[in-house]
Amino acid sequence: MKSKAKIPADIADLRATALRSIDSVSRDIINAAKTVYSTPETGFNEHRTSVFVKKKLEGLGFKVETGIARTGMKALLKGGKSGPTVAVIAESDSLRLPSHPGADSETGAAHACGHHTQVGSMLGVAAALSVPEIKASLAGNVVFVITPAEEFIEIENRLALRESGELEFLSGKQEMIRLGTFDDIDMAMMVHSSAGSGNAIFSVGGTSNAHVSHQVRYLGRSAHAGGAPDKGVNALQAAMLANGAINTQRETFKESDVVRVHGIISNGGGAVNAVPDEVLYEGRVRAKSVEAIKPIAERIVRCYRAGALAIGASVEVRSIAGYHPLKQNPVMQKLFASNVELILGRDSVSVLDDAQTHGGSTDMGDLSTIMPVIHPYVNAATGTGHGIDYIIEDYDRGVVSPAKVMTATLLSLIADGSQGAKKVLDLHRPSMTTEQYVETQRQRFTVETYDPS
Repeated sequence: MKSKAKIPADIADLRATALRSIDSVSRDIINAAKTVYSTPETGFNEHRTSVFVKKKLEGLGFKVETGIARTGMKALLKGGKSGPTVAVIAESDSLRLPSHPGADSETGAAHACGHHTQVGSMLGVAAALSVPEIKASLAGNVVFVITPAEEFIEIENRLALRESGELEFLSGKQEMIRLGTFDDIDMAMMVHSSAGSGNAIFSVGGTSNAHVSHQVRYLGRSAHAGGAPDKGVNALQAAMLANGAINTQRETFKESDVVRVHGIISNGGGAVNAVPDEVLYEGRVRAKSVEAIKPIAERIVRCYRAGALAIGASVEVRSIAGYHPLKQNPVMQKLFASNVELILGRDSVSVLDDAQTHGGSTDMGDLSTIMPVIHPYVNAATGTGHGIDYIIEDYDRGVVSPAKVMTATLLSLIADGSQGAKKVLDLHRPSMTTEQYVETQRQRFTVETYDPS
């Protein structure tokens, strides 16, 4: 950073009090994160996690609204004076990775992305801001939002919830936006763990990819695989041909669009001695923007059709509204980085270019379409994200440090008459309204059937 944001003396005193408060509960919030790690649950199924976090927030004196988007929660801290409202977000879900050392032996769920550390950090912020002196100093409010289902997985199960009317959108923040959870919130922040390279503890800035998901169902005709294969229509071969056709497209993808196309066959047939008559291929198309995805997705859908045409199967392609790219607020980002320097030292934060992305996606990007957000990373893990070796090695860094920096950033925003937050809001121009976002997402859901016969 070239320069530090100037922090008024009274905020410096409040920050010192807040940091001491977090130090006093550091073991508790680390243990809370480890408890969540020990009970991993996939998206919209975080029932044990929700009960645990609710009890922890209630223990701090909060009234907790539960059951939002099935397993999401929300708790409000009112400051001493009126002003803008800032959300601190923690994601509660895990991946499904049965071979991870922390995996649940029955479900295969595992925290191989570090979401459990966010819960501990959020509880640290809640404890610090609950100190009467600090709470009274705030010219605004803080809302603690626990969001389910950031990992865009188990799509077939989520579509079933959609069909039953329990959900409309398939990720936590998407659904909470639709439900109005963020209607009384002006801006939001969270910190995600990473196994980043370099010496910096935190990184701020950068973006993420948008994506769209495909549920591709091939329907053929079953027959005895040894006695009468000519009587069958092999749906698995149709899916494999489509995957091969997708691979022929890769050299046409523009590197500047940061395109990622990948998929799995989640149902490849029922018995090895029967020609597979129904196969489910789950695909995903990512790129730097929703607009960049469209022509690529059109090509990929042609590949799905090509597999069906070659074999004589029929195919249903269900397109599912995925995520928008992340756009981080520069004013909030600068305040966060300045507070990292104040608390941890000048070389503790790296600032990424706004356009830098590593190809992943997050529904924090969806929230960034309607309000100012930041999504920094803390370098506290080893291994590869979403891999069996992804482990939080430094819980003090992964839980306590984010709690301290987020608390200090909140003071920079809504203490001192909320001058920081007002500057954020004065300069921010949202990409769309909540209503426009919801309508855009609805339009991204489509179903197309192709039968070459």
